[in-house]
Amino acid sequence: MIRVVVVDDEQLVRAGLRLILEATEDITVVGEAADGAGALEQAQRLRPDVVLLDVRMPGVDGLTVAPDVVAAGPKVIMLTTFDLDDYVHRALRAGAVGFLLKDTPPRELAAAVRTVAAGNAMLAPTVTRRLISSFAERGPARRDAARARLAPLTERELAIVREVARGHGNAEIARRLTMSEATVKAHVSRALAKLQAGNRVQVAIIVHDADLL
Repeated sequence: MIRVVVVDDEQLVRAGLRLILEATEDITVVGEAADGAGALEQAQRLRPDVVLLDVRMPGVDGLTVAPDVVAAGPKVIMLTTFDLDDYVHRALRAGAVGFLLKDTPPRELAAAVRTVAAGNAMLAPTVTRRLISSFAERGPARRDAARARLAPLTERELAIVREVARGHGNAEIARRLTMSEATVKAHVSRALAKLQAGNRVQVAIIVHDADLL
């Protein structure tokens, strides 16, 4: 089971998230908190796999406490009503590996928890597109440097990282490239190692910098 802590200052939001996640067979909500201080206490005491952390809360907000929550061990997904670039940049700098809007459909929310628990990054599609664009200042030197980083990849690995850069998950990549999901996962892992990238978002930025989309 994937163990999750839900952090939001609104009780109704916490209850809704719990209802969505516990409707699955492989996710359980082991704790809740209403502010950043509570989030850190729960993360340290309960040792969950994933923390869903609201960006804006009274007192200690999610962005402020995120580095300490990450340091306690769990993967962090930031949740917000507001699709603002500054929130995304600050969240990723704080060590969060997921950033989702609160209107994310239930199935996608559960899938995001699974993706992050497995060690991958998960961003809302609109966030991914803008984030990559904002980080990728495509001058010739930056493009050439990115292509040099991609050079060690095999042809199949390159095809897969291009799909990663388009925001597709392993299942969708497997369908598009006609291979098993396990094979895609293995190729992604090897590509991450070759690129010395910490997560799929960093891979997407490299591919975008290389102007390969």
